[in-house]
Amino acid sequence: MKIFCVGFQKSGTTSLESALQMLGFTVASVYGRKLSLAELQARYVSLGLARARTVDAVQDMPWPLLYRELDKAFPDAKFVLSVRDEDAWWSSILGHFGNNADVMQALVYGEDAAAPLGNEERYRRVYREHNQRVRQYFSDRPGKLLEMDFSRPVSWEPLCRFLDCPVPDRPFPKSNQPKQKPTLRRKLRRYSMSVRNWLSDRFAG
Repeated sequence: MKIFCVGFQKSGTTSLESALQMLGFTVASVYGRKLSLAELQARYVSLGLARARTVDAVQDMPWPLLYRELDKAFPDAKFVLSVRDEDAWWSSILGHFGNNADVMQALVYGEDAAAPLGNEERYRRVYREHNQRVRQYFSDRPGKLLEMDFSRPVSWEPLCRFLDCPVPDRPFPKSNQPKQKPTLRRKLRRYSMSVRNWLSDRFAG
């Protein structure tokens, strides 16, 4: 069985990866970050399809962009759309990337929006429209798509029923919780302190 997680990053994908691994599936994650934007744009579909053949499941970027191609290449596959409250999702994206431009963000949100800071409207719109397109694409095929909302308490039962797997006797994993990662404010504070310390050492005396 192929299982393709087509929710955007920061929507519960890491928790979903952990859950699938606990169920015994091999999971591929992000790929293509070392490529230039032009290379990634030209090759992410072919690279993704080739990699998908080697594992049971996938998650993270740029996998969500391939849901149509994956569906055609693997007609018996199942798809999981992880979603999250839009405000919480945006806060997590901003806290993780801040003003750091990234080739994957450029692919997904546009070359002129490679960092989320200053591009909130674009990021929110792309996130919202992607989820709507995935729902619409699978709307006439019951049992093909499972939507999991990580804004709410998540349990094993819907996922295991969808995949026809036994329910594990341990809690559903919750990864990348806010307490596990420093907030953007803390990151900026640490960066400011490091700059001040460097300047102080550099020009001391």
